[in-house]
Amino acid sequence: MNSSNYYAVLMAGGVGSRFWPVSTRQFPKQFHDMLGTGQSLLQRTFSRLARFIPEEQILILTNTRYNDLVLEQLPGLSPEQIIGEPAMRNTAPCILYAAMKIRKMNPEALMLVAPSDHWIEDEAAFERDVTACFSQCADHQTLCTLGIQPTFPNTGFGYIEFDAGGNAPRELRDVVQFREKPDYQTAKGFLQQGNFLWNAGIFAWSAKGILEAFRHYQPGLFELFEKGLESFNTEGESEFIERYYPTAENISIDYAIMERSDSVKVLPASFDWNDLGTWGSLYDKMEKDRQDNAVAQGRVLSRDSSGNMVRLPGEKVAVLEGLKDYIVIDKPEVLMIIPRDREQEIKQWVAEVGDTFGDEYI
Repeated sequence: MNSSNYYAVLMAGGVGSRFWPVSTRQFPKQFHDMLGTGQSLLQRTFSRLARFIPEEQILILTNTRYNDLVLEQLPGLSPEQIIGEPAMRNTAPCILYAAMKIRKMNPEALMLVAPSDHWIEDEAAFERDVTACFSQCADHQTLCTLGIQPTFPNTGFGYIEFDAGGNAPRELRDVVQFREKPDYQTAKGFLQQGNFLWNAGIFAWSAKGILEAFRHYQPGLFELFEKGLESFNTEGESEFIERYYPTAENISIDYAIMERSDSVKVLPASFDWNDLGTWGSLYDKMEKDRQDNAVAQGRVLSRDSSGNMVRLPGEKVAVLEGLKDYIVIDKPEVLMIIPRDREQEIKQWVAEVGDTFGDEYI
């Protein structure tokens, strides 16, 4: 297939508050080297896509406050490749905006939409899966998503139920329905049924196909952005977006389109995947020492301490004794020590720290 029609939209506008205090509003997690590889999550994701998508056709969708950070980390980008959101309005408005810009560039465009903070090691398998979706979307107005084979009853992900009849394991399947984050027993039932996948938020479609879906299922949102179509990819674009984007409905692409459309298919992914959404998921991904501690940065001496996730400034040394299954994150201005099984409370602590000591700490 002609890769000149391949485009990608990298979603890089989130704050990543579950990775506080490393991830902050001024410097979110996608701009950090979370795994100590020498590349930030954004840089690693960009290089993965550049294997098969022309670099000049990879667009970065982010909040306007992060434009300079993006250009600093991806210096080969032109400013025109950054799609800035003047206000946070969830994923549907920004995807619609990007699709209109891309369709205007190339009416035959095929689009990948992917988060910038996923960790995928088998990049060749990722490429094969995406291009398989592109092949489907080139000839049909199918909306494709990549689903991850669940390995345990995770209650932190949404699930995709697919039609289990007839297909080979790695073929595109018809989606029966999207399911919200379940409780533990429901998640166990999903795994036992065998026709449920984790929803990774990775999508592929033609620009034409997704715009038709917006026109049909979200006519108000479509009409709002259609007003600015003539200005897109011109000097007049920023003025339109500054004025009208904040008035868009705050709605996710799942609610706006994917849960409504009858043209959705899911491909069970053939690659390994980690969404790196929490300190716990980072702990699962990292190598451990003899006491099962994961040290992302810094140096640790431990005694009778196990199962800890530790990140320190530079070469700082920490001594741990009698500490088990904790998250220990040290920065010059903030130290956080919290049980791993209570990491869901980090967002609450972020809000409390901001209210008590000021926004400069969050």
